Amino acid sequence: MSNTKYIFVTGGVTSSLGKGIVAASLAKLLQAQNFRVTIQKFDPYINVDPGTLNPYEHGECFVTDDGAETDLDLGHYERFLSVSTSQANNVTTGRIYQSVIEKERRGEFLGKTVQVIPHITNEIKDRMRLLGETDQYDIVITEIGGTVGDIESLPYIESVRQMIWDLGRENAIVIHLTLIPFLAAAGELKTKPTQHSVKTLMESGISADIIVCRTEHELSEDLREKLALFCNVKRESIIQSIDVETIYDVPLKMLEEGLDRVVLNKLQLKPKKALDLKPWNDFLFKFKNPKHSVKIGLVGKYVELQDSYKSILESLIHAGAVNETEIEVVSIHSEEVNEKNVASILNSLHGLIVAPGFGERGIEGKIIAVSHARKSMLPFFGICLGMQMAVIEYARNELGIIEANSTEMDPNCNAPVIDLMESQKTIINKGGTMRLGAWDCTLSRGSIAENSYGTTTISERHRHRYEFNNSYSDQIFDEYFVISGTNPETGLIEIIEYKNHPWFVGVQFHPEYKSTVSKPHPLFLAFVKASLAKKE
Repeated sequence: MSNTKYIFVTGGVTSSLGKGIVAASLAKLLQAQNFRVTIQKFDPYINVDPGTLNPYEHGECFVTDDGAETDLDLGHYERFLSVSTSQANNVTTGRIYQSVIEKERRGEFLGKTVQVIPHITNEIKDRMRLLGETDQYDIVITEIGGTVGDIESLPYIESVRQMIWDLGRENAIVIHLTLIPFLAAAGELKTKPTQHSVKTLMESGISADIIVCRTEHELSEDLREKLALFCNVKRESIIQSIDVETIYDVPLKMLEEGLDRVVLNKLQLKPKKALDLKPWNDFLFKFKNPKHSVKIGLVGKYVELQDSYKSILESLIHAGAVNETEIEVVSIHSEEVNEKNVASILNSLHGLIVAPGFGERGIEGKIIAVSHARKSMLPFFGICLGMQMAVIEYARNELGIIEANSTEMDPNCNAPVIDLMESQKTIINKGGTMRLGAWDCTLSRGSIAENSYGTTTISERHRHRYEFNNSYSDQIFDEYFVISGTNPETGLIEIIEYKNHPWFVGVQFHPEYKSTVSKPHPLFLAFVKASLAKKE
C-alpha cells in the first residue's frame, strides 16, 4: 500500500482561472520543504491528446521526454519544479474511453455491460493512482480541467469523490479554485458565484477542503468570513489569489496566504525541512530588476494568441533573468512580412526568433525575415520550421538553388531540400505519429552550440515530420553554412550555423520545452547574450 497523499484541484465559475499555475505554485512550496511532488492534468475533451489541436484552439502543445503530446500546463509544471513529466501526467477523456473500449474488445469485462460507473470511473482512478503507486512521490497533485458542472467533467468529479472515499480525508483533499468578480457599478466584490460553484461541487458528493479565490481586489476579512460560513470551510481555508505582475509571483503569494501550511495540516504531514525559496527569490529579483533591455522579434503564424508560443516566451524570461536583461518580445505575423517592409519591421530589433509551425501559410515571410537577419548580422535563432526556413533561404539566395523548398509546402518541388522523413512516408494517421520526444545529438567542437552547452553530447525534444534532406548535404553546406549537430543514430541534421555572422543558429528540435526557472536553456541564454551584444 502506497503512502502517497493526493490533492485534487477543481475549478468553478469560469475557465482559464489558472488552476495549473496554482497547482504548480503549491507544488513548488511543498518541494521547497523537501517533499517529492508531481502534478498531473486530466482534460475533459475527447481528443486522445492535444497533438492534433490547432494552437488557436488550445494554445501550444507541450512535448515530454517520452514523446507525449500534452497540455501546455505541463510546461508550467516542469518550469516551476524542474521535474520531467511523462505520458502519465496528462490524460484526456479520449484516452480513457479508448482504453476502456480496447479492454471491452479484448473481452476483459467478461460480458458485462460497460458503463460510465464503474468502468470509466475505474479507468480514471487507475490513472489518478498511477504516479502515486511508483513510490517516487510523497504527494500527487491532480488538476481537473474545465469547470465543475460541465457535462464533460462529471466522470472526473465522480472519480475524485470515489478516490476520497477509498483513501480517506487525511490522504486526499480537494482545492476548489473560483472567481470573485468585482462589479464596478456597485463597487463591490461578489461571493455568490463562488457559493453556487461550491454548492454544485457538493451536489456531486464532494465538499471542498480549501477554496482559492481569484480576485482583482483584496478580500476583506468580513468577506473571507462570509465565504467560510457559506462554503462550509474554516476561515484559514479561504485563500486569496490576487492578480500579480508575473506567474512567478504566485508561489510567494500562496506562501503569504498559508496555502502550503493548510494543505500539510489537512494531509497530516509535517515539513521535512525549513522552506527554502532562495533560488526562486534570486530569479525573481533579477527578473524584476534588470540592468539592460533588448527587443527580440518573434516571427510566427499564431502570434495573435500568446499561448501558442508559451514555452518560447517563458524561456526568454528565464534567459533574460540570468542575463539581467528585460526582454521586449515583438510579435511579427509572418504573413505580413515582405521584401518591401522587412527592413522597417526588423531594423529596431536586437535579435530574431523564427518560430515553429505547420503548413504553407506565411512561409515566404519567414524566409524573407531569415534573409534579412543573416545579411544584416542580426542574431538569429530558428526553431524547428525556423531552422528549415534558414536552409531554404541559404539555398535560394546564396547557392542559386532557386526552387529550393520543403515538400510540406510544395509536394512537387524540384529541389526538396526539406523532405518528409523516410519513416513518415507510410503513415496515414496524424495523431501521435510525428518524431516525438527526446533524441540524442552530437555537437561539433568549437561551434556556437558546443560553446553554449559546454558539452558535445546533448538530448533534446522533437516534434516534427519533415527534416533536412541529406542527399542535398554536399550542395548546401560549405565553409560558412555548417552542420554543428547531428543525431548519432540516424544522421539527422539537428543544428545548422552560419559562421559569417555573430550568432546564427537553427535547430530541428524544440529547446524551449526544457527551459526551467532553475535551469534556463543554454541556447536561449547564449541568444539573449548575443542580442545584448548587438544592442551595445
